[in-house]
This record gives sequence, structure tokens and C-alpha cells, in this order.
Amino acid sequence: MSIKFSDIMEAFDFVSFGQMSEHLAYLDTTTGKIYWHSEFGDNDEELPDDINDEQYIEIPHKNELDLGKPLVFDFVAEHLSEKADEVDNIFRRKGAYGRYKDLLEKNDLLDKWYEYETKAQQKALREWCKLNQIQIQDE
Repeated sequence: MSIKFSDIMEAFDFVSFGQMSEHLAYLDTTTGKIYWHSEFGDNDEELPDDINDEQYIEIPHKNELDLGKPLVFDFVAEHLSEKADEVDNIFRRKGAYGRYKDLLEKNDLLDKWYEYETKAQQKALREWCKLNQIQIQDE
């Protein structure tokens, strides 16, 4: 069984939209079907009763793959090292990502950040798929 990488990315984006455990997605390794669940309702389908069986793999949240703040600080070290202390202060309060993106925009680095983030996410997710023996199809 193999699954489209874009389907895995879509589920990953869903899971990573918000705090950990707010949104969940499970891959059925026998069929390739992805089951979605949100703490905020609007769940079109029920999760299978056996969702905790080995045939289902929970799609990770970005923080589980070190793609949250660690990725931000890697980017800052590479592209904005003179602002490292300012970014550190930004991430000590709520609403950090909005302020961080404002800083990037002021320094004409927002597009570069999005590209960097996407590449890192794809690389980490491909490694996660390999680790979990999930065969992926590129489109």
C-alpha cells in the first residue's frame, strides 16, 4: 500500500493547525484512508472503534517533529542572526508567531521563511514516513 505524499502533507497541516491534540488524523496502513478528528466538532465521520490498533498510525503534529520553535531559531541563526535576542524575546509571550512574521516581513524575509518552513516540513515528514514504513507516491 502506498499513499500520495500530498495526502500526508494535507493531514499534517490539519494536525499542526493549532495546539497538539486539537486536531488529529490517522492513517489506516491497510487501506491508505486517512481519518480526521477535531476537538472543535464538524467531524464528518466517526473514528473507527479500533483506531488504537496497530493498523492505524497517528499523523504527527509539527512540534513532534521539532518543526515549531526549533525551526524558527534555526532560520533566525541562518538568515537573521543579528535579531536572535529579539526573536527570543518574541517567543516568551503569547502571539509570538504573528510578531515573528511581522519581523520577517519588515526584513523582507517572510517568503524565504515560508519556503524554508515548507522544505523542512516535507523533509521531516518524508523521514517520518520512512521510519513508519509508509510508502509514499510523489505526484
